[in-house]
Amino acid sequence: MRLFVVANPTKKDVRPVIAGWLDMMAKRVEITGVDTSLEDDLGQVNADVILVLGGDGTLLSTARRLRGRQIPLMGVNFGRLGFLASFTPDEFTKRFDDLVDGRLKQSHRKVLDVSVVGVEVQCDLDSVEKVLHHRRFWATAMNDAVVTAGPPFHMVELAVRADGESEVRYFGDGVIICTPSGSTAYNVSAGGPIISPNVDVMGITPICPHSLSFRPLVISGDSVVTISAEKVNAGTTLFCDGQASTQLQKGDKVLIRRSKHDVLLIDNPEARLWRSYAEKLNWAVAPRGQLGPGTHV
Repeated sequence: MRLFVVANPTKKDVRPVIAGWLDMMAKRVEITGVDTSLEDDLGQVNADVILVLGGDGTLLSTARRLRGRQIPLMGVNFGRLGFLASFTPDEFTKRFDDLVDGRLKQSHRKVLDVSVVGVEVQCDLDSVEKVLHHRRFWATAMNDAVVTAGPPFHMVELAVRADGESEVRYFGDGVIICTPSGSTAYNVSAGGPIISPNVDVMGITPICPHSLSFRPLVISGDSVVTISAEKVNAGTTLFCDGQASTQLQKGDKVLIRRSKHDVLLIDNPEARLWRSYAEKLNWAVAPRGQLGPGTHV
């Protein structure tokens, strides 16, 4: 097996373990390279598996730098939550032989293809491929594409539509389009639904809408979503996975659809979805203790 290593040196404990791990792994696999820059294009990497040492952000940037190449990623979490980088350091060393011997399963994670075209480009569902030739920004997002109001932080007006349906206009602080993998990120913080990663859908969650009835929505993963910037601020910005970004001008259109290439993740056999939600997000956790006499809620 050929193994390429991406290590985030800013994460605590990554530097102390990496030297020992490289010696340990070299006894069973060919180490084809070690990247600590977190910037270089990985499209030409020579590997059967990429080991990612860091957190979910490190794994997201690694997936983007692969540019669609179908090399499985195995994430070891040195960060805070670790939904995508699902192995702890102890679990990695325990499961390393299983990885080498091919006993660990892989899962396909959906990725968004995100483009921005200017006001001068006419856009409809039947002409998406032609429109993309005129895009001025393109990125992929394994978690989410987010339009945020930005400074001076006045409400923005956005027109959102999917699959050629009539557009819905609303005022607020922005909107989140997420994959199932990204539903536990910014989406859940904004009140959006948690979506199982094996469901072929995407979520649309408004950020602080000036409405009592604009609720989050789950739509088909094959949908094409268009967000038109009707009224924006000087700092209104599109973020993809919180990393790639571009400022939006009035009239710009953001086109979001499923990418042709999924990201392959090596699954942790010890991870359980509901247990992860409970442990990492305190989902369904009962209140602690009891209220004393005279206590009011």
